[in-house]
Parts: sequence; C-alpha cells; structure tokens
Amino acid sequence: MDTTSHDRFIGQTLYSSDNEKVGKIGQVFLDDETDRPEFLTVNTGLFGMNESFVPAADADVNGDGVRVPFTKDQIKDAPNVDVASGHLDQSEEQRLYSHYGMSYSERASDSGLPEGGTGLAAGTTGTTGTTDTFTGEGHDTSGPNTDEAMTRSEERLDVGTTSQEAGRARLRKYVTTEQETVTVPVKKERAVLETEPVTGGNRDEALSGPSISEEEHEVVLNEERPVVGKTTEPVERVRLGTETVTDEETVTEEVRKEHIEAEGDVDDRRGTR
Repeated sequence: MDTTSHDRFIGQTLYSSDNEKVGKIGQVFLDDETDRPEFLTVNTGLFGMNESFVPAADADVNGDGVRVPFTKDQIKDAPNVDVASGHLDQSEEQRLYSHYGMSYSERASDSGLPEGGTGLAAGTTGTTGTTDTFTGEGHDTSGPNTDEAMTRSEERLDVGTTSQEAGRARLRKYVTTEQETVTVPVKKERAVLETEPVTGGNRDEALSGPSISEEEHEVVLNEERPVVGKTTEPVERVRLGTETVTDEETVTEEVRKEHIEAEGDVDDRRGTR
C-alpha cells in the first residue's frame, strides 16, 4: 500500500478474501510512530450505516478496489469501536487484532505506545492508530479534503416486494353414506272368482266330468318385487387453481436526513426545501 497518498483509498470499494464486495472505505487510521496505514474503516450494513474496522496489513490495492484477507462476515462482525476522538487506544487495537486472529503486543515503546505486534505488514508496528487527516483548501475537519461545497445527503426508502409462501391448499376426496328412498311400481297377480251360466256354447265342457265329484283346481299367482343394484358413474371434475388479487399494505421505516447549518456572519441564500 502506498503510504504517501492515503487519501486516495477513501471512497474505494473494499473486497473480502472471497471476492465479495463489502462496502466503501471511509477512513484510514495511521500508526502514530510510522505514519503507515494500520486500520481501514468500511461502511457496512443496511444503507452503509455501520462502520467496521479492518487491519490494513496485507491489503492488496488494484484497479477495481482494495482487497483484504478476511471474509465479509468476519469484517461485518468486527467489534464496535468508539472513534469519536479519532484515535484508537491499546485495548481497542487488541480487541480488533484478536477478532481477526492476529497477534498483538502491548510492550510499550519510548513514546508510551505499544510496539512489536506480529501479523502486520512489513514496516508497521502494533501501535495506536490515528485518523488519517489532510490539510489544504477545502479541508474537512472530520477527515478528507473536499472542495468549497458540502454535500447534504438523505436516506430514501426503496420499497419493493418479495414472494414468500403464505399457506397451502389441497384437494381431498372422501366417502360418505347417505340414505336414498325411491318409489318403484310393482305388479302383483291375485285370484278372481268368476261365474258364468251354462249355455249351449259351454254345455259340453260343463258336462265333461262326472255328475257329482270332489276336485281341486290351483292357479299360480305371481308378483314383482323391487331389485336394487348400484352403478358408479362420474358426476363432475374438480380442480385446484390459483388466482392473484392485489391488496395494499403500508410500511413505515425511519430514514436519516442530513441538515446543513451555517454559523457566523453568513448570508443564507438557499431556497426553502
């Protein structure tokens, strides 16, 4: 890493060891003694709201950004460090190096700062880092050089939709038993007793037997009875489909907006927004 122009790394894209894009580099922290980069900060999380510290050791700078030998999850899970003062103390450094599996020495140098840390890039020591600061026209007291203007940014909600399983529907067929009553007409034979007088037309049949005798005559009577059978026949087809209906849902989320105020004898010529 070129130690003579640390500011050119601010705003560069940081990539992890598995070539995943982590975020934009926000600050460069320098070793107090050697003035070499010791830590980089990268904006991670939703909308880049979190700032994670990454050791600058073995950082590889190329045309499309800066690569470090750590995974994206390892960088995002780095310990939170309070850098309001723009300076890291020994305990904070030790926590960070321990998280990344790098050794750290607390042996103090003549300046009272630790030295002799291992696992760092050649030429660096394990000393306390300070925020990389720059001077010149348009100097920003919080970090890098800027021009005479200050950019005001604000968060906006990017709302979309995602599809997820909300439930399941299925067709199930089962059998029930019901009683049905059907009226069926049936025919029955019954005996009818009829008499007719003896006439010349039936006289021979009437006198064909003995004059006086006993006899019986039998007639078979028939009747119809209901016979029940069952047949299965298709009645209808039922299928399960889907249809899409559109509803409206309201989402509420907090967004941050920057505001710029002028102090001192300034004629504010901004329009109202």
